[in-house]
Amino acid sequence: MHKPNQFDLFGQRRFLPLFLTQFAGAFNDNLFKNAFLVLIAFHGLSTAGLDAATLVNIAAGVFILPFFLFSTLAGQLAEKYDKAKLAQWIKLLEIAIMLVAGAGFIWHNAALLMSCLFMMGIHSALFGPLKYSVLPQYLKDKEILGGNGLIEMGTFIAILLGQIAGTLIIQHQPHGETLVIWACVGVAIIGYFFSRAMPSAPPTAPNIKIGWNIFTETTKILSQTKKNKTVFNSLLGISWFWFFGSIYLTQFPNFAKEALHGDASVYTLLMTLFSLGVGMGSMLCEKLSDAKVELGLVPFGSIGLSVFAIDLFFATQNLVPAAHTAQSFLAEFAHWRVIIDLFLIGVFGGIFIVPLYALIQTRTEREFTSRAIAANNILNSLFMVIAAGMSILLLNAGVTVQQLLLIAGILNIFVAIYIYSLIPEFLMRFLVWILTHTLYRIKKTGLENIPEHGAAVLTCNHVSFMDALVLAGAIRRPVRFVMDHRIYNLPVMNFICRTANAIPIAPSKENPEMKDAAFAAVAQALSDGEIVAIFPEGRITHNGEINRFMPGIEQIIKTTPVPVIPMALQGLWGSFFSRKDGAAMMKMPRGIFSKIGLVVGEAIPPQDVTRQKLEDEIHRLRGDWQ
Repeated sequence: MHKPNQFDLFGQRRFLPLFLTQFAGAFNDNLFKNAFLVLIAFHGLSTAGLDAATLVNIAAGVFILPFFLFSTLAGQLAEKYDKAKLAQWIKLLEIAIMLVAGAGFIWHNAALLMSCLFMMGIHSALFGPLKYSVLPQYLKDKEILGGNGLIEMGTFIAILLGQIAGTLIIQHQPHGETLVIWACVGVAIIGYFFSRAMPSAPPTAPNIKIGWNIFTETTKILSQTKKNKTVFNSLLGISWFWFFGSIYLTQFPNFAKEALHGDASVYTLLMTLFSLGVGMGSMLCEKLSDAKVELGLVPFGSIGLSVFAIDLFFATQNLVPAAHTAQSFLAEFAHWRVIIDLFLIGVFGGIFIVPLYALIQTRTEREFTSRAIAANNILNSLFMVIAAGMSILLLNAGVTVQQLLLIAGILNIFVAIYIYSLIPEFLMRFLVWILTHTLYRIKKTGLENIPEHGAAVLTCNHVSFMDALVLAGAIRRPVRFVMDHRIYNLPVMNFICRTANAIPIAPSKENPEMKDAAFAAVAQALSDGEIVAIFPEGRITHNGEINRFMPGIEQIIKTTPVPVIPMALQGLWGSFFSRKDGAAMMKMPRGIFSKIGLVVGEAIPPQDVTRQKLEDEIHRLRGDWQ
């Protein structure tokens, strides 16, 4: 029986036209830009007496500048108008730009082509907020991560193919310019027809008043974004990735030539490895996170970035100097460490960035999502400019290309520590993800019974000290756990519990104030539409059997009537964290990836909830597998 996955979106009209539209746009950007740069670097194209190196650097700045100037406008437009219609207008603009660029190629007019490059930067700046903010309108919550992964994969593959195509086509003399014109205009027209197939995406803020003052609107959008600390720090995380990635992408030509002693084909190989790696990492996110927005992948990605960036430096230290083509480079076993490092840097970059995009889309108010993405584009551009400035200063100071890439990898460690200290939720989710994905293989049944929105109480049998972490790792929505204060205060668990806003509770005879505060916190959480999870037994089982349920669940539902969802954990009895054969965590642990189960039953209406009925239902769900 087919298990739904992210690739099923390619069969959906609500996704495929968007994917193809953005793919065509990213491909055309790089096709045109690389063809233009090759004419400058290898065919003497110039203007105003400027040398090739100066023109190439000016071109890079000209393409980035529109992201500073027009991202705020793009965010406002994407909120005010139907995003599908807006995509069509942007694609018509692309066709017009490419027709003008055709004249520039025919006349070998560098100034005209530079103007078209600026206009293509505007095209990309306008489309950026649209392509990410439309995903929450087109996709279900459980599809958001997979959709972002495919978009990110498509973008990097399109960039790679566009760069290769632009370089190869323009060098097909004597007809290279003519072929480039046909290619650029043709791809733009194809992109327009793809955009026409996009379903309607109604405006999320149709009454918004467009602000034309760039600086005022930029300040306003950034200030609004900063109010949501998690979202703003996610924007900083994405921008940091572009800082890190732009250093690598910019230095690949010199790295291929100076460190690896390769020709242009080795540079193309490096670009291919990095781009395919990002694409692979982006697609892996859904599999690694069970299709939910898993913030624990972000620290995992940042660790991989630094580990393999640092290893890349040592992998290049003892290479024998010899001229290489891509084929001869691949033929030497000593180079495969470099190949693996570069590919995995890309993989972990994809794992790092995709959950951050998904987080912004799911944690930002729907009517502000486009403007949040616009703020992201502004910050991305700023970080890329800073990366370029830092690279120039360090290289002029005598730092080698290998050392520059090493510095980027080390800086990534300090930036990661800073971000995770500001938002502990990332680190908490990472610990949960690591524990639940190394200790256990979880068979999950009935997760669709947990509502995607609105308040509910989850009830589950209590087998081990890991129960809450297993549930937190399996359930898509954030969960407020009511936990025995002794478990709440365990080392490591205390950090996780505090960060996850768990609610500590104690028996009334031990601490009546704490118990009253816990019930008040549960009532408030449910009133706010949150999910609350409790273990009605009140304590971990000593014999593997389900203990009698305490009356607390009935008190909770009487105070705040919401649906109650019974759940059963299977296979944790006998684990290192259970009390079988003695105290928990005081015996030899079982092997990693032990198989356990989580079964979720159908919701019970509040008027039908009794502790006996819940106990009987959880008995039934668990079955004989303790």
